[in-house]
Amino acid sequence: MKKIWLMCLVMSISAQFALAQGITAEDVAKMRNVTNSAMSPDGRFVAYTLSVPADYTGENSPNSSQLHILNTQNGTSRPYFTTSSVSQITFRPQKNTITFLSRRQGESSNAVYELDINGGEAVKLFAHSSNILAYDWHPDGNQIVFAASERENTPKSSLSYSPQFYEEDFSTRKAFVKNITTNVTAKALDVKGSIYMLAWSPNGQQIAISVAPTSSVDDMFMRQSVKIVNAATGAVTTNIDNKGKLAQIVWAPDNSRLAILGAKDLHDPIEGNIHIVSAQGGGLRDITGDFQGKFERILWKDANAIHFLASEGVATGIGTIRPDGSNRQWIFKSDTHAISNFDRSSGNAYSFVASTPEHPSELFTIADTRRATPQKRTDNNPWLQGKTLGKQEIITYNARDGKYDIQGLLIYPVNYQAGTSYPLINVIHGGPEAHYSNGWLTAYSLPGQMAAGKGYAVFYPNYRGSTGRGNEFTYSSQGDMAGKEFDDIVDGVDHLVSLGIADTKRVGVTGGSYGGYASAWMSTYYSQRFAAAVMFVGISNNISKWGTGDIPEELYLVHSRKRIWDNWQGNLERSPIYYVDRSQTPILIMHGADDPRVHPAQSMELYRHLKVRKPEVPVRLIYYPGEGHGNVNSGSKYDYNLRMLQWFDTYLKTGNAQAEKPSLDLPEKR
Repeated sequence: MKKIWLMCLVMSISAQFALAQGITAEDVAKMRNVTNSAMSPDGRFVAYTLSVPADYTGENSPNSSQLHILNTQNGTSRPYFTTSSVSQITFRPQKNTITFLSRRQGESSNAVYELDINGGEAVKLFAHSSNILAYDWHPDGNQIVFAASERENTPKSSLSYSPQFYEEDFSTRKAFVKNITTNVTAKALDVKGSIYMLAWSPNGQQIAISVAPTSSVDDMFMRQSVKIVNAATGAVTTNIDNKGKLAQIVWAPDNSRLAILGAKDLHDPIEGNIHIVSAQGGGLRDITGDFQGKFERILWKDANAIHFLASEGVATGIGTIRPDGSNRQWIFKSDTHAISNFDRSSGNAYSFVASTPEHPSELFTIADTRRATPQKRTDNNPWLQGKTLGKQEIITYNARDGKYDIQGLLIYPVNYQAGTSYPLINVIHGGPEAHYSNGWLTAYSLPGQMAAGKGYAVFYPNYRGSTGRGNEFTYSSQGDMAGKEFDDIVDGVDHLVSLGIADTKRVGVTGGSYGGYASAWMSTYYSQRFAAAVMFVGISNNISKWGTGDIPEELYLVHSRKRIWDNWQGNLERSPIYYVDRSQTPILIMHGADDPRVHPAQSMELYRHLKVRKPEVPVRLIYYPGEGHGNVNSGSKYDYNLRMLQWFDTYLKTGNAQAEKPSLDLPEKR
């Protein structure tokens, strides 16, 4: 009788949700997002990039990035360049033009292109022998400094084949100065190592750069140092003593100082503190103070103030702080706008990109900071108006050890009825140095509103180790991988069960990277609590992960804090494969076949252990050819989306772990 009652309940709920016009996988596959913006100095125009998905039924290809222009005076917006993808849009100093990087069809490398603000044909300004990776304009608008990859040593062989030399065939990122108005060859900066960031001083006499010893990912993450170069000679004049991760280098308007957005120290997993340093060198002064959040981006307003974009909990906002760390204040702060970047005019106008719980990322402007009222300027998914969305709410609960209040975001099922318990999907972010803000939380690997429309509650916990809560909270999970950080996730489940929202017998989990690690942990160590799991590019064995990933030093410095050879047993005991004997959770494992960060063998190990030791547990492993640490191509993303939802419908909605595995065939397009 109990089984019959449960089946009737599930059928009743399913019928109820079938009436709602919720978000579907096909909707997600066509969603457009604004990704970046640049405001003209006079505030009259905003250039922005729009990410447009490829047709998932056609060639498996990534999104294109189009250049659009908003006229802030009359509110009109139109596409300016759509023939090939663009990046690094900026307004060229002293000119009425926009420049960007793009590679047109048939070209072997990209180039700097220029468009007049009034439109017309894009003009190629400059191309290098290899792809230009970053560039910055001299204040006079006639010179650029740019970085490009140069292969220094190409092995030669008289044989008819060439072997691969693992981690010995890196290309080094070199920097060059080029006068666009002449035919003089670009001049290389006299800097050893691999160059990443470039920033020309306001007086045009110096260039601040960041350089790592090699172009390995580990060095790029952990060993970038800031240097100042004489623009005329290309020689290094000043070395800055920064440590750890680095996000931004910004010159003060008077050329005397730099603001550096970077790590607190070498063991900081993020680059969320603001430091001030003299252009003559010396020690860095951290002006972050007691801020319990994360600075995301900075821009100088004038010699006495720095603008910032920051996260605080699940909220984001734009504000100012003085270079001595005093007078930190918000210009605009919201717990319903997830702001991803911003720019400003020479006056009081701003542009920023943000999503909300109701829509993906769009372009906003603030005309005057004295009123600070944002105006939404674009609507790239108008069809959303006809969709029914689940309510999104901030949830706070206590961790079991009493040390922290944990925040998360809950999307209720569409047509939620109080007193009814629903199947719950936990969506775990990666990092763990990341967090969810209260914006749009639906994408190909984020079930969000898709699942809400199918009758699920969906929860996004910001467990300890997440960002947006200050340094101490971010450091709190170090040396305790899969420990209290993942206990926080289970505590969130218990809280939602206690509220009567989640059905304790129908709790699921998914996530990618470190979130994939959490999904594997929940389906093994905590398996009795989880009815279904979908693991994406996740970790199953911390010992082999250390030896096969591309960031072992980063893993040691900001996560494990112990060398693996000093803690073999500890690493094994924090590995999901160690607890396969506990497994009773049906798990779908998916991975990019060319993932350099978490080797695809991590997924194979968990799959193989389950198949041999627990053959009764439903498990499936899917590799995506040509994909890395996350899917970027339209067909791969759509396939992932459908199979994720299919797995949860089969095992989580019903709570039946004995159900037959879903067909390998995908359903017809709806």
